[in-house]
Amino acid sequence: MNTQDLKTLVDRYSLAQILACIQQQLETGNNRCMIADTADEIVTALSKAEVVRELMDQGLDFHQALRELGHRIRKIYGKEDE
Repeated sequence: MNTQDLKTLVDRYSLAQILACIQQQLETGNNRCMIADTADEIVTALSKAEVVRELMDQGLDFHQALRELGHRIRKIYGKEDE
């Protein structure tokens, strides 16, 4: 998922709507937020949007939230020191 697609998701949907789309995707295999080739791609993209939207709701702008998402992902994969 590219940055512009992620920005579109977080601008279009609230945190509650993104969470509902994730739940809907997991339960039914479809969701109203986005369409992708595989369910894994959808859940991954919506999960990233969830984190970014939550951070934006806390006051960060999109680019700050995106950097924080990257930091968290690198930390999980052990690519960044704490």
